[in-house]
Amino acid sequence: NIFDPARDAAADLQAAIDEAARTGKRVLVDVGGNWCGWCHEMERFIEAHPDLHAKLGKNYVKVKINWSPENKNEVLLSKFPKISGYPHLFVLDQGGKLLHSEDTSLLEDGKTSYVLEKYMAFLDEWVPPAKSSHAR
Repeated sequence: NIFDPARDAAADLQAAIDEAARTGKRVLVDVGGNWCGWCHEMERFIEAHPDLHAKLGKNYVKVKINWSPENKNEVLLSKFPKISGYPHLFVLDQGGKLLHSEDTSLLEDGKTSYVLEKYMAFLDEWVPPAKSSHAR
């Protein structure tokens, strides 16, 4: 199982925001459920592409938010734009401010998986700004 309905999604999100603030990364919120085939495919796809996995780790703090009949996390998710399908990705800045809402069907090949170039371009678009070399 890749999503845990019993987790405290608000606490997990706050921990991710805190880590992003500390590390200068963005937060990538992954909303889905264990019932979702495309959610499992996204996990498999990321693991199958080490360059994609590395780019995620370098630039993003990833947090999974469960959405299922057992726990829809409605209070937390009501703070975000409406989701039309799963999985769904939100990009937040280091302060937790929403920067982007990504319909992951735009990253798919329309058949069975995702497209590496589309996924990489999405991540590249939202990487945190580079820190200036003279800043401490």
